[in-house]
Amino acid sequence: MAQESDHNTVKSCCSTDRSSVVLAPKNLKLKAAVKPADSKPAADTNSDTTGMVFIPGGTFLMGTNDKEGFAADGEGPVHSVTVNSYYMDETAVTNEQFGRFIAATGYITEAQRFGWSYVFHLFVSEAEAAKVKTVPQTAPWWYPVEGADWNHPEGPDSTIEGREDHPVIHVSWNDAMAYCEWAGRRLPTEAEWEYAGRGGLAQKRYPWGDELKQGGEHNCNIWQGKFPVKNHASDGYLGTAPAKSFRPNGYGLYNMAGNVWEWCSDWFSPTYYQSGESDNPLGPRTGEGRVMRGGSYLCHSSYCNRYRVAARSKNTPDSSTGNCGFRTVLSAPQQ
Repeated sequence: MAQESDHNTVKSCCSTDRSSVVLAPKNLKLKAAVKPADSKPAADTNSDTTGMVFIPGGTFLMGTNDKEGFAADGEGPVHSVTVNSYYMDETAVTNEQFGRFIAATGYITEAQRFGWSYVFHLFVSEAEAAKVKTVPQTAPWWYPVEGADWNHPEGPDSTIEGREDHPVIHVSWNDAMAYCEWAGRRLPTEAEWEYAGRGGLAQKRYPWGDELKQGGEHNCNIWQGKFPVKNHASDGYLGTAPAKSFRPNGYGLYNMAGNVWEWCSDWFSPTYYQSGESDNPLGPRTGEGRVMRGGSYLCHSSYCNRYRVAARSKNTPDSSTGNCGFRTVLSAPQQ
C-alpha cells in the first residue's frame, strides 16, 4: 500500500461508496410505513430526552489548521461558528435500539434491499470471502459481502447476538434518516457534531485533549498495528466496541472519537468552510456525499488519523459499511 508524503490527498480507508463495485440489487420491496428519506434534515418532534445529554449552545472555533489534518478534506480554515442549544444521544444508536425501530416499522435497510454491504476483509469468513469476486480498487480491504446487513454484520453466517449494546452498523444515511423520522429526532448538523465532540474544549486535537493516550491508557477504539493486515487491538477491540466504552467527553458523550463513523445531516464540500454560514450552519445546499464524523476502529495514525475531532469524511447517502453508524439530536427550546 503506497503512503502519501503529505495530507493533501484524500485517503480512502475510512469507507467506500456503493458505486465502487457493481452488484445487481435484489428485488426486495420496502414494506415499512416509513418512506425513504429525502434530502432535507428530518424535523425533531419528540420531547423525550431519555439517553440524551444537554448541549448548551455557544460559539466555538470550528475546524483546524493543524498540520495533522487533511487539506483535501477541507478541515480548515478555523472559523467561528455559533450553534443553539440541543440534546444529543450520549452514545451512537445501538443494535438494540435499531432493532426496536425495525420491529415497530418493518423497515428494510438499503443494505438488505441492495443485497450486500461492505465488510472489512479480516472479519469475513473463508466461506463468504470465497464468494467475493470484486473489490473497490482504491480500498481493496473492503469486501462487498452479499447478505451483510445490520443484523448480520460480517455476512449471512454472523449475528449481533452478544453485541446488542454495540453501535448499529451497515446503515446508510437514508436508513439513519428513516430511524430519525420514526423516533421524532434528527441527525446532527456537522457544526453541532463538532461542537459536541469537543466537549467544551477549544481547538484540542481530541475530545479529551491533545495527547492520544493519557497516562498510558487508551481513550478510544482505533487501529493498533499495521493497517490493513494486523490489528494488535491493544485498546481491547478488533471491531466495534460497546457504544458506552471509554471515558465520556466533557459533555458526557461516549466514543466521539473512533469506534464508528457517524452520519451528519450536511452535504459534504471541501470548500464549505471558506464561505459557509457562521450561525447554525446547515452545510451546502447540494452535494454527492453526506458528512461523516468521528473516525472508526479502522483509523490508524500511519494512514488515516480521522479520529481527530475536526476530521471529516463523506459517503454517498445509499452506502453502508461495517464501520459507520449514527446518533441523533433534538433541538432544545430556545430562550
